[in-house]
Amino acid sequence: MNDRRVVITGIGMVSPLGLNVDETWANLQAGRSGVGRISLFDAEQFPTKIAGEVRGFDFEKWVASDEALGSATRSTFFALESAQEAVASARLHQADYDPERFGIYFGAGDSGIDFGPFVDTVVASFGSNGEVVDKSLFLENSVQKMSGMRELEAQPFMTVNHLVRRFTIRGPVASCLTACAASSQAIGEAFEWIRRGDADIALSGGSHAMIYPLGVAGFSLLTALSTRNAEAERASRPFDKGRDGFVIGEGAAVLVLEELSHAEKRNAPIYGELVGYGSTADAYRLTDMDPEGKSASRAMEIALRKGGMDVSDVDYISAHGTSTLVNDAVETLVIKKVMGKRAYEVPVSSIKSMLGHMIAAAGAVEVIACLLSMRDSVIPPTINYEEPDPACDLDYVPNESRKTEVNAALSNSFGFGGQNICLAVKRYGS
Repeated sequence: MNDRRVVITGIGMVSPLGLNVDETWANLQAGRSGVGRISLFDAEQFPTKIAGEVRGFDFEKWVASDEALGSATRSTFFALESAQEAVASARLHQADYDPERFGIYFGAGDSGIDFGPFVDTVVASFGSNGEVVDKSLFLENSVQKMSGMRELEAQPFMTVNHLVRRFTIRGPVASCLTACAASSQAIGEAFEWIRRGDADIALSGGSHAMIYPLGVAGFSLLTALSTRNAEAERASRPFDKGRDGFVIGEGAAVLVLEELSHAEKRNAPIYGELVGYGSTADAYRLTDMDPEGKSASRAMEIALRKGGMDVSDVDYISAHGTSTLVNDAVETLVIKKVMGKRAYEVPVSSIKSMLGHMIAAAGAVEVIACLLSMRDSVIPPTINYEEPDPACDLDYVPNESRKTEVNAALSNSFGFGGQNICLAVKRYGS
């Protein structure tokens, strides 16, 4: 049944640039940055003091309506808000579908341990010499100072559990956390479910909230983050010669994927058609892509082939574009390998320049941006592009959005550990 067509009928988003799709999209088109000084914890002693935080979110609204969310994490709340918007935009009501044919494949990220109580527990558990943590004291103090439910809720599977419960999903359920490629991979796998007949509708996407001390410390130790602290809004600068690392962002993005005839039967809105999904692994190095981009190239080629597309069909490429020295140069090489001479004609942009890197949620946000580019005939820019890098010599839509017709787009996601995902979307009916 792999000839079943898959369309996207609903979209939802919470990001550093807005609490819904419309706010985020307006700010992306305007080339605004959502990056600023970290306020979620005291980062003054960290090499990186900036991030793309979600601001103004109403957590209490959710807790007041559902007591089971009393210990939920930022990542879960962002996922629920985005899913609610996606389901509403799809005009999806329970009467419209069989819950046993409704699935979820989600790239759920973490929100970190309950850091304050954890540190208090460690500090209170040093033995008499003050140098080694006494395990017995640690256990005793953890029971007194830490919350079992908050530790449980920090596990990514809890986000999926809350989504399943909230939206009465009784079909296939799965979650993946393949680093920066997670939500793109989740969308691709949900696409395959529907194509082969395992489900008629699926919620898919991802959420992540890594702006916590250990999250920032880990990426800092990898020297992956920008330290342009005095110029927060200018720190994320994909493909620019002066780039010095990525900026962590947080948030969520959710899509409703649906089998075409099912969507048509209920007269659902259609944002676009998902036609291709390519997935490969590098197995090269934990934090670096293969410098020749062989596996990443194959992911793009697979997506094109599955989508029945030629390079001449591609009007826009949403780049992974992290703003690291290695990623941006290798991704440029990958695009040139796949697209040939056409690489210099196709606009390429990275919205991470404005949002920061939303990790597990990044790919889903970027797919939604592709859909909206097709709807509105506008490509969001790569901001902070000031000095060309000889290794990055494509058209990156610098600094200002561009009005142009987009009928088909590719979205790249390349994660730590060597996960390479490419999704191909088309304007429905094109």
